[in-house]
Amino acid sequence: MAENYDVIIIGSGPGGYIAAIRAAQLGLKTAIVEREHLAGICSNWGCIPTKALLRSAEIFHYAEHAKSYGLKIDGKIEADLKAVVARSRGIAERMNGGVGFLMKKNKVDVIWGEAKLSKPGEIVVSKTAKKPMQPQAPLPKNTKGEGTYTAKHIIVATGARPRALPGIEPDGKLIWTYFEAMVPPEMPKSLLVMGSGAIGIEFASFYRTMGVEVTVVELLPQVMPVEDAEISTFAKKQFEKQGMKIILEAKVTKVEKGANSVTAHVEMKDGKVEKITADRLISAVGVQGNVENIGLEALGVKVERGTIVIDGYGKTNVPGIYAIGDVAGPPMLAHKAEHEAVVCVEKIAGLPNVHPMDKLKIPGCTYCNPQVASVGLTEAKAKEQGKDIRVGRFPFVANGKAIALGEDQGMVKTIFDKKTGQLLGAHMVGAEVTELIQGFVVAMNLETTEEELMHTIFPHPTLSEMMKESVLDAYGRALNA
Repeated sequence: MAENYDVIIIGSGPGGYIAAIRAAQLGLKTAIVEREHLAGICSNWGCIPTKALLRSAEIFHYAEHAKSYGLKIDGKIEADLKAVVARSRGIAERMNGGVGFLMKKNKVDVIWGEAKLSKPGEIVVSKTAKKPMQPQAPLPKNTKGEGTYTAKHIIVATGARPRALPGIEPDGKLIWTYFEAMVPPEMPKSLLVMGSGAIGIEFASFYRTMGVEVTVVELLPQVMPVEDAEISTFAKKQFEKQGMKIILEAKVTKVEKGANSVTAHVEMKDGKVEKITADRLISAVGVQGNVENIGLEALGVKVERGTIVIDGYGKTNVPGIYAIGDVAGPPMLAHKAEHEAVVCVEKIAGLPNVHPMDKLKIPGCTYCNPQVASVGLTEAKAKEQGKDIRVGRFPFVANGKAIALGEDQGMVKTIFDKKTGQLLGAHMVGAEVTELIQGFVVAMNLETTEEELMHTIFPHPTLSEMMKESVLDAYGRALNA
């Protein structure tokens, strides 16, 4: 007989494992199915190991510029690529081991294998055919295997994978996805990055800091296309100062492979084609949801543009089937998946006053150098919606802490509704802005007005003071610029 649960989650990434923990906390008998590695792409091949690589690059940068801080380092500064990669992979393994511990702690059963929806309320798990790209930490003792399992509520959290362009499919050797870019056997001398979203620009930043000649090709008129145009322009100038070459409004139409290099045919805005040769090419043109081969079509679950259609609580059009995280559509961010998981499970459990996901209040962070972070409407979007706005700006160069850190290149930008004082958006570029942005996210969730932000005391000396100064500037009251 099939083993029965209250909730079964397919996929153990940030959305899946958080859903499992919250369901268990609420007293629901819960199981999670995983085919490759606990903790999903984020902890194993995305958010966490990339930050480990970027941290190594940051330390390398500071060591190379030690003289700027009054320090002397004798001898040549060199990067040990093998050790850099090993550190990153070790952190990834530690993360998936941590999720295994959390499953055990919360008494969540782990079912190891490939899951497929066989009928409403039922899944069939078969032996996994996918070979893990890294070692899996020891699984919890309550791990189960192949078989049929039933549940009143089934949550699909299967994540996403890199999108490939026809004719420019990654081969793992010369054309990389983020998987190969994270574990290079040797450092290339030159690199072409196709796409300047968060994934593309973070890898471009890592490799450039490590001394690689980097060219970025972007189809749209700005790098990091989802960001505020002013912030994007500032960041682009900083990337170019570092020696990065950025080509906008261009596309790679063809790739010729050599013995140990690739030559890309890049069509420019004016229609002319330029050939660019590099040791390696990273394809970072987006991701697509893992919606295939899990039984969605047979059950009539609605899928559009490669992702599952849901409401604000994770419900699909089929009763008892839910979706969260990347497979449920953009923005494809780990923290969106985590919040979606909690909302979905609490709604399933019948908790009162569960608020649906508000995508306008989801922050976005890009961990390049300089960092970029944002929440809410861009200036262009606010104007597009016909809002009468006030815009405030404050530069890092006028902040004492930024100057003391030797990180005086950046900006904080805030956008307010002129009539109500509502904070509509906040956008930042510069050192540690990915840590600062949460202050504005909290403010937006609390429906804080400009007056309340002006009356808030920020500690000195901190980078956070620029947040208040930006608000003051929107109302012609900036004190330090």
